[in-house]
Amino acid sequence: VQLQASGGGLVQPGGSLRLSCAASGRTFSSYVMGWFRQAPGKEREFVAGITWRGSSTYYADSVKGRFTISRDNAKNTVYLQMNSLKPEDTAVYYCAATSSIAALRSWRQWDYWGQGTLVTVSS
Repeated sequence: VQLQASGGGLVQPGGSLRLSCAASGRTFSSYVMGWFRQAPGKEREFVAGITWRGSSTYYADSVKGRFTISRDNAKNTVYLQMNSLKPEDTAVYYCAATSSIAALRSWRQWDYWGQGTLVTVSS
């Protein structure tokens, strides 16, 4: 599966952005989807994940209550709604896909990656 992320940009603290990730192929619903981020000089970290039909979602503690992951299997797209953004949310955001829910929070366990979209939170 090929992934194409979009929606990043510059936003002021407290603002909102919605990221999208479009997937190619007809097997989108067979993948667990997720978002990771990587700030300069830091390791890639888990942000959010969603199971095959969207029945379960998972979040990093740092974004819980502010970010919402969702998916539309008819459109082969996964979204990340980001509210109440903080400067520490600044990073390149990547969408990813995996067949297994095991070790969801480890970036090494994911099989496919999008190209990344930059989110900058600054006044």
